[in-house]
Amino acid sequence: MKKRFGIFSAVVIAAALTLTGCSSSDSATTETAASCAKADLATVTAGKLTIATGEPAYYPWVIDDKPESGEGFEGAVAYAVATQLGFTNEEVVWVRTTFDSAVTPGEKNFDFNLQQFSITDERKTAVDFSSPYYTAPQAIVSFKGSKIDGKTSLADLKGAKLGAAVGTTSLDAIENQIGAKPQVFNDNAAGVSALKNKQIDGLVVDLPTAFYLSGVEVPNGLIVGQLPSTGSGDQFGLLLTKGSKLTSCVSGAVDAITTDGTLAAITDKWLATDAGAPVLKP
Repeated sequence: MKKRFGIFSAVVIAAALTLTGCSSSDSATTETAASCAKADLATVTAGKLTIATGEPAYYPWVIDDKPESGEGFEGAVAYAVATQLGFTNEEVVWVRTTFDSAVTPGEKNFDFNLQQFSITDERKTAVDFSSPYYTAPQAIVSFKGSKIDGKTSLADLKGAKLGAAVGTTSLDAIENQIGAKPQVFNDNAAGVSALKNKQIDGLVVDLPTAFYLSGVEVPNGLIVGQLPSTGSGDQFGLLLTKGSKLTSCVSGAVDAITTDGTLAAITDKWLATDAGAPVLKP
């Protein structure tokens, strides 16, 4: 995530690897495959995969602050990637870091870290990122008993008073996807204040922020739903030490679980159905 207000089914952007048929390419492919064999991976601890997350780690990313359970979106993603790399659950070791220490340059005590790190050009100068495992959609935060509580489609939102912060993707979404005239706020904090005072029916923010606002900031808060993905939004990647020998292999593992549908199933379970943030119908 980007450092924004608060602690804070989605579409994840993946790259397909296209192989061309010549002997030199075949050789390069074989070398790449061999380098990603479990025995060849230069992990922090031989035979183990050390994965980091935050202290604490929050719902729905990790359930009950226990990443080792594999419960929660990022817990499940971590173990799916580990499996692709050839590690059993018992061979995964968890450590904790702060957000800021993870994104600063230098050697790390983990093989990769996941705690909603947005992939940005600035951060790429200090750390490596895998292929994206999540693209944050927009979502609508409201409160129980509001005019839009229980609505299930974009058509149901016609006539609702919706707001968003100036200059954001959220503001564009109200105009372009919902077709409504938004109320514009200087920042999310001003929007939350308006929502608390019932001056608006809903505040549009990215989904990670929506989870935080509905659970912590807004009394009787709820997420009405996610807006259908347009492919835009913050992309989250697994974070690695700058120049890590694992980066290409970890990216390959993310690509694999994207291609085989594992990532979509994890996303639907933890960030839509079970998390109480269904995708609104067009």
